Amino acid sequence: MSDWRRYEILLPLKFNDGRAVPRELLSDTLLKLEERFGAVSCETQVIQGSWHHGQERFRDDLVRAFVDVEDRPQNREFFRTLKEELKSKFQQLDVWIVTYKVDIV
Repeated sequence: MSDWRRYEILLPLKFNDGRAVPRELLSDTLLKLEERFGAVSCETQVIQGSWHHGQERFRDDLVRAFVDVEDRPQNREFFRTLKEELKSKFQQLDVWIVTYKVDIV
């Protein structure tokens, strides 16, 4: 059996200036993950975050998308590239993506 990793992405529901992110942007992101890996999951509850950048304070409303993939260098590189793409599309200073090993039973 292969080694597996879970990648979790916190997707913002608002741009940094407070405007709502169009739902199509969220669904396009989920569809991209599903088409690439064959499956994706997303929690519909709103995750609230607060963080500082310099002297400015930001509050976020986020949803968590996650996908389990084989632990391969090309998958890690995909998510590194996706992060930069999402920062641009969602007009964010950063997009939080975490990964950790999972044991699938």
